[in-house]
Amino acid sequence: MPPLGARPGSRGPSPQLRELKETVRALLGLDDDTAVMVRQLACTEPGCPPLETVVAVLPMDGRAHRWTLYRPADQITEDDLRAALLTDPQH
Repeated sequence: MPPLGARPGSRGPSPQLRELKETVRALLGLDDDTAVMVRQLACTEPGCPPLETVVAVLPMDGRAHRWTLYRPADQITEDDLRAALLTDPQH
Protein backbone atom coordinates (compact mmCIF):
# COMPACT_ATOMS: atom_id res chain seq x y z
CA MET A 1 0.00 0.00 0.00
CA PRO A 2 1.42 3.46 -0.84
CA PRO A 3 2.15 5.98 1.94
CA LEU A 4 -0.74 8.20 2.97
CA GLY A 5 -0.67 11.90 2.14
CA ALA A 6 1.32 11.85 -1.07
CA ARG A 7 -0.33 15.09 -2.21
CA PRO A 8 1.70 18.29 -2.69
CA GLY A 9 1.88 20.49 0.40
CA SER A 10 0.14 23.77 1.14
CA ARG A 11 0.34 26.35 3.86
CA GLY A 12 -0.71 25.21 7.31
CA PRO A 13 -0.45 21.71 8.71
CA SER A 14 1.28 19.13 6.55
CA PRO A 15 -1.09 17.25 4.22
CA GLN A 16 0.50 13.98 5.41
CA LEU A 17 -0.20 14.76 9.06
CA ARG A 18 -3.73 15.92 8.25
CA GLU A 19 -4.46 12.70 6.35
CA LEU A 20 -2.96 10.53 9.09
CA LYS A 21 -5.15 12.32 11.64
CA GLU A 22 -8.29 11.70 9.56
CA THR A 23 -7.32 8.04 9.11
CA VAL A 24 -6.78 7.55 12.87
CA ARG A 25 -10.18 9.13 13.53
CA ALA A 26 -11.85 6.78 11.00
CA LEU A 27 -10.01 3.61 12.14
CA LEU A 28 -10.90 4.20 15.79
CA GLY A 29 -14.44 5.46 15.08
CA LEU A 30 -13.84 8.63 17.11
CA ASP A 31 -16.41 11.35 17.61
CA ASP A 32 -15.81 15.05 17.01
CA ASP A 33 -15.27 15.67 20.75
CA THR A 34 -12.15 13.49 20.79
CA ALA A 35 -8.97 15.32 19.86
CA VAL A 36 -6.44 13.58 17.62
CA MET A 37 -2.91 14.94 17.32
CA VAL A 38 -0.28 13.65 14.91
CA ARG A 39 3.22 15.10 15.08
CA GLN A 40 6.46 14.25 13.34
CA LEU A 41 9.39 14.68 15.72
CA ALA A 42 13.14 14.58 15.39
CA CYS A 43 14.73 11.99 17.63
CA THR A 44 18.22 12.69 18.93
CA GLU A 45 18.63 9.65 21.18
CA PRO A 46 21.27 7.05 20.19
CA GLY A 47 19.84 4.27 18.01
CA CYS A 48 16.62 6.17 17.34
CA PRO A 49 15.58 6.87 13.73
CA PRO A 50 16.02 10.54 12.78
CA LEU A 51 12.25 11.12 12.49
CA GLU A 52 9.36 9.47 14.30
CA THR A 53 5.63 10.10 14.14
CA VAL A 54 3.59 10.32 17.34
CA VAL A 55 -0.18 9.82 17.39
CA ALA A 56 -2.15 10.99 20.44
CA VAL A 57 -5.86 10.50 21.09
CA LEU A 58 -7.33 12.75 23.77
CA PRO A 59 -10.96 11.97 24.65
CA MET A 60 -13.05 14.55 26.51
CA ASP A 61 -13.81 11.94 29.17
CA GLY A 62 -11.23 9.30 29.77
CA ARG A 63 -7.57 8.61 29.47
CA ALA A 64 -5.29 9.90 26.70
CA HIS A 65 -3.51 7.35 24.52
CA ARG A 66 -0.30 7.66 22.50
CA TRP A 67 1.45 5.57 19.87
CA THR A 68 4.89 6.12 18.34
CA LEU A 69 5.69 4.98 14.81
CA TYR A 70 9.43 5.00 14.19
CA ARG A 71 9.43 6.51 10.70
CA PRO A 72 8.58 9.81 8.99
CA ALA A 73 4.90 10.60 8.41
CA ASP A 74 5.25 10.43 4.63
CA GLN A 75 6.29 6.76 4.90
CA ILE A 76 3.32 5.63 7.02
CA THR A 77 0.54 3.67 5.32
CA GLU A 78 -2.99 2.96 6.51
CA ASP A 79 -1.86 -0.60 7.23
CA ASP A 80 0.97 0.75 9.44
CA LEU A 81 -1.53 2.86 11.38
CA ARG A 82 -3.98 -0.01 11.75
CA ALA A 83 -1.22 -2.29 13.12
CA ALA A 84 0.00 0.40 15.56
CA LEU A 85 -3.49 1.19 16.84
CA LEU A 86 -4.07 -2.51 17.59
CA THR A 87 -1.17 -2.50 20.04
CA ASP A 88 -1.48 -1.26 23.60
CA PRO A 89 -1.15 2.52 23.63
CA GLN A 90 1.28 4.38 25.85
CA HIS A 91 -0.48 6.41 28.57
